Amino acid sequence: MSMTKEQSMFRKLVAIGIVSVAGLAAGAALARDETGTITNVDAKADQITLSTGTTINLPENIEVETFKVGERVSVKYTVQKSGLALASQVHPAK
Repeated sequence: MSMTKEQSMFRKLVAIGIVSVAGLAAGAALARDETGTITNVDAKADQITLSTGTTINLPENIEVETFKVGERVSVKYTVQKSGLALASQVHPAK
């Protein structure tokens, strides 16, 4: 049984749509929330490491010097395409 031109065109459009959505999803940064105790503060790299093992990079508007090892924090961050975890918010955990 052969396809009509319309059926063939429809299948191609559906395939293009699926590939487009998959590409957008793969390129999107993943937003995450994590709570843990700071185990390391690296002022030169503007990073903190949590007891969970996650190393979080801090943007210029969050000063790494305000954090201390042993402090419990809640962090909102995104994982960039490169795998880098970039904080958007860091607050003392309750």
